[in-house]
Amino acid sequence: MKRFAVALAAVLLGTSGASAVSDPRPDQAVIDGTAMPAKLSAFGLFRAGTSEPLPALLPYSLHTPLFSDYAEKHRAIWMPEGKNAPIGPDGVPDFPVGTVIVKSFGWPDWNGGRPVETRLLIQRASGWVALPYIWDADGKDATLAIAGRRVPVTFKSPDGMSHTIAYAVPNKNQCKECHSLKGEIVPIGPKANNLEFGAARQRPDFARFFSWPAMRIAPMPRWDDPKSGSLQDRARAYLAVNCSHCHNPEGSASNSGLFLRWTDPVSVNYGIGKRPTAAGRGSGNMDFAIAPGDPDHSFLIYRLESLDPGIAMPELGRSTVHKEGAALLRRWISEMPKGE
Repeated sequence: MKRFAVALAAVLLGTSGASAVSDPRPDQAVIDGTAMPAKLSAFGLFRAGTSEPLPALLPYSLHTPLFSDYAEKHRAIWMPEGKNAPIGPDGVPDFPVGTVIVKSFGWPDWNGGRPVETRLLIQRASGWVALPYIWDADGKDATLAIAGRRVPVTFKSPDGMSHTIAYAVPNKNQCKECHSLKGEIVPIGPKANNLEFGAARQRPDFARFFSWPAMRIAPMPRWDDPKSGSLQDRARAYLAVNCSHCHNPEGSASNSGLFLRWTDPVSVNYGIGKRPTAAGRGSGNMDFAIAPGDPDHSFLIYRLESLDPGIAMPELGRSTVHKEGAALLRRWISEMPKGE
């Protein structure tokens, strides 16, 4: 009877053997293959019948995360046994084939706190593949939504305001639009200067996931923590995370000439005194992306505070205005000396 109980537990976990019951692993064959499974459970990344990632995955957070309609995000990384990601001098990890970056989206006051969707970014031999999964009503599994979908959700923002939106789960092409660099899909969040591991650093296997460069890489500040950096640096961190995956010389918004990477100089190409080149009506008939001392006449602010599909920036990933983020950028621009 005892042997049967152990075997049954192994089946329920999608594993086999007593050792696997206590320490299950994702299904590397499915991860490395070419299939796009209809169900998230096929990858074996979560405890069976739950939205809880396996302990074998490495959880992480970001100092400054991308704004997504105030959703809370739970992030984790899996890399194949015996492989890790060397981090280059620029802080970008070189993830091995077989890596899966997992990100689940949800709100604590919606649907019992269960996630709405989980996005996978999988490094296969052919390159990165982005797969969005929407959680089923019972929260036990999630279904592939390759064409995307709108999911009605209601939640409260930090100021207590209630929001009811049609939350946009991106389709496969929209995933590529935001994750594109030189026409290829790449990760945009997990860079060494923005990664935070918290208690996960104490794990015995923590060192197996990354090879860190000898030179220390200074972290970006937290956009909402004045103790973590200057006003300008926190504003730059916010723009780097929310905008620079498109606004860089090799991104989808390269024709704008507006480059907002953390490493870009804060000058004309950063938007200061920069006239519109490809903004169309998104400029709001304003002269400059950033008009020092005058946020009301800076079309960068105009676009961040708009919900008009032809004006709003970022173009994808939000149905609400991030009032707190816009307030940070307004203050930064307000304190710039005019004529800078």
